[in-house]
Amino acid sequence: MRLLGLITALALAVSGTPAFAQALPYHADPSAREILPGSTAVPAIRFLTTVDFPPFNFRDASGEMIGFNVDLAKAICAEVNVACTIQAWPWEQATDALADNQGDALIAGLEMSQANGAAFDFSATYMALPGRFATRAADVADFDIDALSDKTVAVRRGSAHQAFMQRYLPDVPLQAVDTELAGLAALKASNVDAFFGDALRASFWLNENLDCCSFAGSAYFRPALFGEGLSIAVPAGHDAIRHAIDWALVRLKDNGVLDELYLRWFPVGFY
Repeated sequence: MRLLGLITALALAVSGTPAFAQALPYHADPSAREILPGSTAVPAIRFLTTVDFPPFNFRDASGEMIGFNVDLAKAICAEVNVACTIQAWPWEQATDALADNQGDALIAGLEMSQANGAAFDFSATYMALPGRFATRAADVADFDIDALSDKTVAVRRGSAHQAFMQRYLPDVPLQAVDTELAGLAALKASNVDAFFGDALRASFWLNENLDCCSFAGSAYFRPALFGEGLSIAVPAGHDAIRHAIDWALVRLKDNGVLDELYLRWFPVGFY
């Protein structure tokens, strides 16, 4: 199962001037820096991905494969100093291709589920996916999570974010809507006081509505509800490849490359 559904056309508008720029939090395991990859153990990394998952992996107007995941794969290979290939597969065939040894690593948003864990190992998380509140821009400075009991918050019906609100903030009135975009539109129209949902998806909408609305308050990380985040899958037992990727992720965070890639592809930071 894919971790995220397809991002809408809003995601294709992320090439503008960065707004609300923030660095990525430190997700990688710092102990991975002690596992030095050997060139004989990892002579090359054959990455598999898809081209239907903007802004992570997709094709531009000229047909070139681009995106955050594509740039990250190239940066990992450069850091480990090994040959690198990136091959695109249809989503429904990508995991089979990895299992059949047609690639060494899949960087395409594969969910770290129990079923996938039986066939694959996963690198450290390189991007967590928090939940966040958004309000109208004029209300950001005065936003107080402890003062929401007399406010109305929009959430996607049946979502993990609705479950979060019901569990942790049961006294807050909710307005359930069918989609995140419907909730954000309700916020813009002043039909609700705030929105709570997936920060990644909301960031694309906010980038197109900077005069209206903004994130408010803190990011909420609840892996049990919102998922473990984005990681790179490798065939089970291929520890040399996984260790090399983990080592590179630590190095790329420490030298600023991972932050630079994040700011390039996500102009409205969602942390």
